[in-house]
Amino acid sequence: MTVIEIVLGDITREHVDVIVTAANESLLGGGGVDGAIHRAAGPRLAQAGGTVGPCEPGDALATPAFDLDPPVQHVIHTVGPIWEGGDHGEAEVLASCYRRSLQLADELGARTIAFPMIATGVYGYPPDQAAGIAVATIKSTPTGLQQVRLVAFDEESHRHLRAAMAAVS
Repeated sequence: MTVIEIVLGDITREHVDVIVTAANESLLGGGGVDGAIHRAAGPRLAQAGGTVGPCEPGDALATPAFDLDPPVQHVIHTVGPIWEGGDHGEAEVLASCYRRSLQLADELGARTIAFPMIATGVYGYPPDQAAGIAVATIKSTPTGLQQVRLVAFDEESHRHLRAAMAAVS
């Protein structure tokens, strides 16, 4: 059974096999959590992203973790939807980000994974709705992972994730 944990902290400091980044389509690095992960992993992460990318919204691609501290072995890059009001398939694309990342982690043989809140930064997805989609999708997606950590970078995101977990428990 997969254990889902919600934590407040810095995703680059998580002791997991895989860290997911909320990437842009180029996979060359960006701002927010993607920028933090790229800084922690070093310049080879962008080089590897450029080799495997581009990545379509809702999909996920993996690279080595480079300079991230062990046990992190891979970074999964997933591209969330840009919020356009909610009537343009954004929820389906966001759910696909989580499903594809879990599938890819299973293919990589990972046992543990850490996710940020995807698409809630510059892509503008409402954090309360994004948290609900994240938790519901992770709970409903079959996976061999032992542990999934949802890492909130601020109190607001942490509160939304806890509320979403309580709503589906």
